[in-house]
Amino acid sequence: MRDVQDTQRPQDPRDPFFDNAKFLLIVLVALGHSWEQIVNGTHTLQAVHTLVYAFHMPAFILLCGYFSQRFTGRPDQVRRLIEGVLIPYLLFETAYSATNSAVRGEPFTLTPTEPTYLCWFLVALFLWRLSTPLWRAIRHPVPIAVLISLAAGLTTMGYDLALPRVLMFLPWFVLGLNLRPEHFALLRRRAARRCGVAALACAGIAAYLLIPAPDEHWLSMDAGYTDLDVTWPQYLAVRICLFALSAVLVAAFFACVPRRRTAFTALGAATMYPYLLHGLLIRAGEAAGLYPAVKDLGAAGQILLTLGVIAAVFLLSTPPVRKLLRPLVEPRLPRTAVPVGERSR
Repeated sequence: MRDVQDTQRPQDPRDPFFDNAKFLLIVLVALGHSWEQIVNGTHTLQAVHTLVYAFHMPAFILLCGYFSQRFTGRPDQVRRLIEGVLIPYLLFETAYSATNSAVRGEPFTLTPTEPTYLCWFLVALFLWRLSTPLWRAIRHPVPIAVLISLAAGLTTMGYDLALPRVLMFLPWFVLGLNLRPEHFALLRRRAARRCGVAALACAGIAAYLLIPAPDEHWLSMDAGYTDLDVTWPQYLAVRICLFALSAVLVAAFFACVPRRRTAFTALGAATMYPYLLHGLLIRAGEAAGLYPAVKDLGAAGQILLTLGVIAAVFLLSTPPVRKLLRPLVEPRLPRTAVPVGERSR
C-alpha cells in the first residue's frame, strides 16, 4: 500500500516509530476538526484543542519533508506525486464542494485553485514536494524558509492554492528535509520522553490558563498581520515565539511516540485514507444534527465524540476500506498517459 508520505523513505525496513507517529498525528488531525464543531464555550476542550493545534500540523508536515528527501523530480516520482496527491485533490475537492452544498446549502462551485476545507493540505504537499530540489540546491535552507514564512504574513495575498498556508508552514517541511535518523534517535531516549511528557503537560496547563484562547488563525497559519489586527512588529514577535513553542512541542510529541510495534503501527502506512475521508464523516454528523446534541451532554459528550473519532480513524485505515476506496485515494494514471518505455512498474 502506497502512502504519499512514504514515497522514497530515507531508511528501510519500515521503522514502527514513524508509522506510530503518523497514525497518532492523523488521529489528532481528525480530533481537531471534530472538536471544532463543539469547542466554543468549553474551557477544557478549548485548551486541549489549542494545545493540539500548536504542534500537530507542524509535526505532520515535518514528516512529509523527512520522507521527501529522495525526491529529485524524476518522471516516475512526479507521476507518483500526481497519482498520490494531485488527482486525489481534484476528486476530493469535488466531493467536499458537493458535500458543503448538500449540508450547508452553499452554491456548488468547482474552484480548484481555492481549496475547500482540509483539501488545502494536498495542494500544499504537492507544491512543497515539487520544491524539494530547490531546497537541496541552496545553503541554509531552513533559515531562508523561516524568513519566507514570516514575510508571507506581512503581505495581503489571497487564498489561491492555499498560498498563505503553503508559505507559512513551509519551514517545517524544509526542516524535515534536513533531518537525519540520528536526530530522531535523540528523542527516543528515556530522558527525552520524560521531558516530552513534562513539556506537553506544562503547555496544556498554560493553554488552560490562557482561555479564552488567542485568535485561532495564529496557529492555522492562514492570516497575515492585518487580518489578525496587530502591528507588523507584534506579528513578527508572536510568530517567532510560536516557532519556538511549536518546535519544543513537536520534539515533545516525537519523544512520546512508542518506539515498538503497536496495535496501530500497520495503520500508519495509510494515513491518506483517514485524512481525506474523516471530513466527510464530520459533514455527515453536521447534516444529522449530531453536534448540538453532543455539546448538550457536556464532558460526557466530549468524551463520546473523542472516542467515536478515534474509532472512525481506525476504521478508515483498515484494509477493507482501503481496498474499496483505493481508486479514489490512490488512483493510477492510465497507461496511455505514461511514456511507452516507462510503463512496466
